[in-house]
Amino acid sequence: MAAAVRAGLWHRGVISATRRGSHSSTALKPQYDAVIIGAAYLQKGGLKTAVLERRHVLGGAAVSEEIIPGFHFSRASYLLSLLRPHIYQDLELKKHGLKVYMRDPYSFTPMLEDGVRGRPPPSLTLGADLAKTQQEIGKFSEKDAKVYPDFLSYLERLACAIHPLLDAPPVDIPGLTQGSLRKKISALSSLKPLVKSGLKLEKNIPDFYELVTAPVMKVLNRWFESEPLRATLATDSVIGANTSPNNPGSGYVLLHHVMGELEKEKGAWGYVEGGMGGVSQSIARSARSLGADIFTNRDVEQVLIGQDGSAKGVVLTDGTEVHSKVVLSNATPYITFKQLTPQDALPEAFITAVDQIDYTSPVTKINVAVDKLPNFLAAANSADGKPGPHHQCSIHLNCESVEVLEEAYREGQQGRPSSRPMIEMTIPSVLDPTLAPPGCHVVSLFIQFTPYLLEGRHAWTDEDRERFADTAFDWVERYAPGFKKSIVGKDILTPADLERVFGLTGGNIFHGSMSLDQLYLARPLPSVADYRTPVKGLYLCGSGSPPGGGVMGAAGWNSALKVLADFKRL
Repeated sequence: MAAAVRAGLWHRGVISATRRGSHSSTALKPQYDAVIIGAAYLQKGGLKTAVLERRHVLGGAAVSEEIIPGFHFSRASYLLSLLRPHIYQDLELKKHGLKVYMRDPYSFTPMLEDGVRGRPPPSLTLGADLAKTQQEIGKFSEKDAKVYPDFLSYLERLACAIHPLLDAPPVDIPGLTQGSLRKKISALSSLKPLVKSGLKLEKNIPDFYELVTAPVMKVLNRWFESEPLRATLATDSVIGANTSPNNPGSGYVLLHHVMGELEKEKGAWGYVEGGMGGVSQSIARSARSLGADIFTNRDVEQVLIGQDGSAKGVVLTDGTEVHSKVVLSNATPYITFKQLTPQDALPEAFITAVDQIDYTSPVTKINVAVDKLPNFLAAANSADGKPGPHHQCSIHLNCESVEVLEEAYREGQQGRPSSRPMIEMTIPSVLDPTLAPPGCHVVSLFIQFTPYLLEGRHAWTDEDRERFADTAFDWVERYAPGFKKSIVGKDILTPADLERVFGLTGGNIFHGSMSLDQLYLARPLPSVADYRTPVKGLYLCGSGSPPGGGVMGAAGWNSALKVLADFKRL
């Protein structure tokens, strides 16, 4: 049978996490084909599969939790986009309860500067209505408004070219270079996605290469002249990543965040009804309908290794042994190889390489319950108190200029929480009334830059958390007076807290840096980029594997293909 160690879905719908699984009325059996995280596809492929989740709630970091009575939060991951469309359809997630609220407009950047002749402070709103968006951009630059549609087309061409690489395992380098001629010929098929991407790019290959390797500002400065637009777009080049818009590789992070789709709308991000746990629950219902067993409160202690050196199942912290022919881990590579796998089962050089994987995280997430809708100076609330179009957006605070983002980054690199942090604020309850009591709202603050250790040495204390939360709230207050008085509760998650609660090593929401040295063939390491590990029967299937960065379901799908192919030979 099969077994799994459950991780989670993070950031805007990103897969990330630690060891886990969900509740089932079925008793945990001692024998499975696979113990795994992405149970549905293995079960669909004919393997009896079990999912083991460490926490009481299903979904890793894609969870909904009632932290404050009456308020239901997407506690970690908070927006959906990167769930691959074929997985959405194959697992019939709509049938199993997944409902998504689309956002239009989707981006709102208010500013602090005074308005002219008593008018409100300026702001920039971006949405699906191209004419309205151009009108908004035209407030700052007519030139930028004119070229903006061309920029969107440019990004879409490059993002669409990546799709074949997301939906298939990376090129099989060992297969192409080792073994018999027959094996080498068979491995040639792994080149097809790469060839498809190249054919899609055609003459745009140089543009693609530049964007994924360059500082994003090199590209944005060539397209645009207005600072609010450049800064707003630049936020997607650093969101969740410990980098600045002027660092090489930030262009890829931007591309990563526009290559998803939702309800057939390219690059769209949306809210899940009931919070991000709705994604996990729909996948779980699909897996159960196929016969998978899912369990919560099942903390995996270690992978069981047989006398032949292959994975034979897992042992839980309570001593229960669950035997299986294969084990899939959706935990981070660090947890998988340094905590769950016996060290004597791994080559010493491999363990050394695992230690070098970068998990640096700049993120603190604060979930806030408020008793009234935030009222922004740049877009005052209506007399009836109903949400305006801007309330459904990703609201970018302290994002008026790239220099503000740069300064926040520099402070973070010095081991200090940013004194003027970059804040992405979302209020999903304006579209989803199931999340909060009438008249009240849940607010997500995704904040950068904060270090894992203060000044590189000290762990965060409760006083440090409160102090930083006050800093963040003070800045929100400047944009939306009255916000602080409306707070009825909060949940503060620093990088260390994200690691402790959700098993995100270093607090990194992507299961490892999205730097160029940790992508595709090198994710998480060149030797394990094909989801197989040095331990036969043990596979990776989380965000720390290709394509990485929370492309929801892609690693699980790709690893399932490997397992099912290998299982026929077991």
